[in-house]
Amino acid sequence: MASLPLATRQVATVIAEEVWEDAGRLPCKLTIDLPLQHFCVHDLLRLERGAILQSRIDNSAQVPVSVNKCLLGWAEFEVVDDRVAVRMTELA
Repeated sequence: MASLPLATRQVATVIAEEVWEDAGRLPCKLTIDLPLQHFCVHDLLRLERGAILQSRIDNSAQVPVSVNKCLLGWAEFEVVDDRVAVRMTELA
């Protein structure tokens, strides 16, 4: 693109920005895989809002993060105020 005239590069940049602006509104599904030992369908059926699940995973352990079933990277859990957050630590 560097060999194109400046006006052409500017038009191409504007078009690319518009395409990505529209793409930014596409829905996607973000998932974080957390291994739970001894968790079965019976436990799943009894889940309620606010339930606390025990995991033997270390606070600083890396967990996979996927978007639309494609691995995005790895993250670790972090407590922020009274919520659990996920901090991205590595991109795939």
